[in-house]
Amino acid sequence: MALRRRSPTARRRRLAVELRRLREESGRTIEQVAAEMECSASKISRTENAQVAPAARDVRFLLALYGVTGDRCEELVQTAREARQKAWWHPYHDVACGMYIGLEAASSTIMAYEALLVPGLMQTREYARAVSRAARPDLSPEAIERKVDLRMERQQLLLADDAPDFWLVMDEAVLHRWVGGKDVMREQLLRVLELAEHTNVTLQILPFDIAEHPGMDGAFVILGFPEPEDSDVVYLDNATGGLYLETDAELGRYKLMFDHLRAAALKPDVSMERVVAQIKEM
Repeated sequence: MALRRRSPTARRRRLAVELRRLREESGRTIEQVAAEMECSASKISRTENAQVAPAARDVRFLLALYGVTGDRCEELVQTAREARQKAWWHPYHDVACGMYIGLEAASSTIMAYEALLVPGLMQTREYARAVSRAARPDLSPEAIERKVDLRMERQQLLLADDAPDFWLVMDEAVLHRWVGGKDVMREQLLRVLELAEHTNVTLQILPFDIAEHPGMDGAFVILGFPEPEDSDVVYLDNATGGLYLETDAELGRYKLMFDHLRAAALKPDVSMERVVAQIKEM
């Protein structure tokens, strides 16, 4: 399971941050570096934004340009090699966002607010299938099944020996939206209860009697990482791929929002009782 937590995506992001920092410290612009490397400025920009994983030889050239030598140079070149390795989710690249899965796989903490759906890490196969069909009517049945298979694979993260701490605040509306029908939803809520029993999972329900609240703009996820050089990231999902927020101001805003949401939500034990009551009502 430890091998599944090795994330090329996290290494690519770490390398991007370091290369950007080194360039800025050297006093060079992206255009100047591109001219010296005899490549396009967009290539340097994509590298520094972690959109691509640069070749080890390109990283070695850049480090020489920035005056980085010795062990530090070799360490970053090795990071570049690891960033280009294929991850376990690579076979699903046509139906999934590898960037998010890679960051999720490397995370040590996951704090999520969900307003409409049970999150993917907790979904049953039938629930996930119903969600995927509704959200992507343009996909073939085969592509839907591949998306569902990938989602089931991702869930192994919560069961790993070094599983991240997963703190979920879920709107009560999720309990009442019978995705896939009553039987599918009953099975799904039982699955939520089962996972909430794990020591690394905390579930809170935001009840209907909380009127306006900080999460009314929509769902979000805050991913934290074990290495101090890897800054936290906020992920906002949407139909075109998602948005990543990483500035201190953006992180501070969403962490404050999450603190307010979990303060307003039911306590974990009461939240479990609310899910049990909904199962009985069904």
